[in-house]
Amino acid sequence: MEFSRLKKVHLTGKAPSPIRNNAEDALGSPWVTDTLDTAAGVVPLVATRLSVRDRFGSWKVRWGIGRMQFIVPPGLYGVGRPDRDAPVLVTANYKMTFDRLRCELDGINAWILVLDTRGVNVWCAAGKGTFGTGEIVRRIRASRLDKVVRHQSLILPQLGAPGVRAHEITRDTGFHVLFGPVAAADLPAYLAAGRIATPAMRRIRFTLGDRLVLTPVELVANIKKAIVVLGVFFLLNAIGFGRYGWIDLVAVLGAVVTGCVLVPGLLPVLPGRMFAVKGAFLGIFWAIAVVLLFGWPPADATSWLKAVGYLLSIPAITAFEAMNFTGSSTYTSPSGVNREMRLTLLPQIIGVVLGIMALLAADAVRLC
Repeated sequence: MEFSRLKKVHLTGKAPSPIRNNAEDALGSPWVTDTLDTAAGVVPLVATRLSVRDRFGSWKVRWGIGRMQFIVPPGLYGVGRPDRDAPVLVTANYKMTFDRLRCELDGINAWILVLDTRGVNVWCAAGKGTFGTGEIVRRIRASRLDKVVRHQSLILPQLGAPGVRAHEITRDTGFHVLFGPVAAADLPAYLAAGRIATPAMRRIRFTLGDRLVLTPVELVANIKKAIVVLGVFFLLNAIGFGRYGWIDLVAVLGAVVTGCVLVPGLLPVLPGRMFAVKGAFLGIFWAIAVVLLFGWPPADATSWLKAVGYLLSIPAITAFEAMNFTGSSTYTSPSGVNREMRLTLLPQIIGVVLGIMALLAADAVRLC
């Protein structure tokens, strides 16, 4: 929609004053339906229904396509027809997060203060520090929020709490912080109840669906690495050093699927607290399956060395891929992740190196 065709709603009767509000960069975007003139300047109003284009964009980034470009300009937005008493909801500028929030606000008049989290969702940005105290203070000042609302309350998502020092925000801006529910879907009920969250609204469920929806982007990233490995196999075959075939193809792709999909799916029931242990546990079963496909018992020294190579390398690979999921899980903490990496990364490297050496040794024995 052209900016010149957008209808302006005047709350103050005053000409809008220029502000350093990056949200104005969104004017003309298809999800901006209107504008609102306030004492702090023009504020875009956004749709509460997602278009086919919005949904297709989310589908693409789920598969790792254009992930870091799927952002909205930070700043102040509105839904409905917010006035000076409307609540202020704070979120990240990752567009999927922004879309999830706005589509739950149909029929609600509210302001949305979007932080510059570098295109990262609330949960991860809080851990990285981009959804944090300093950015909230900067964004309040840049949008001149005190000129837009007469109350001094901000509603933040609960998952943003690790990066926020609420008392410093109040000290620096006068706004005090309320932590809303975990899920945006609970916001209408939360607001209707006078901004009181029930215990159910505070609980993170992290169901099978929640876990599996996070796996495509990891799967795509690791399939790319698998293609490189398979390319090396092809080159070894081409120069006559290797003899790799469909079993090796199945072994590599199966290791990727095991670490990126099966481990997240079975996460609560797999043994061990560390993700690497869970991944290695399933990896051992997959390695045994590959050895059985290759033929058991091995017929000669070459076959024995290849079997050893699979048994060493596959669990190490699945352990590493499973450990990548720690950043997506609600089970982990930064200190726990660091500890797990210290304890398990070296064994993973050793397993891969020894496995590769066994596979290369098998080729060398065959040539001899």
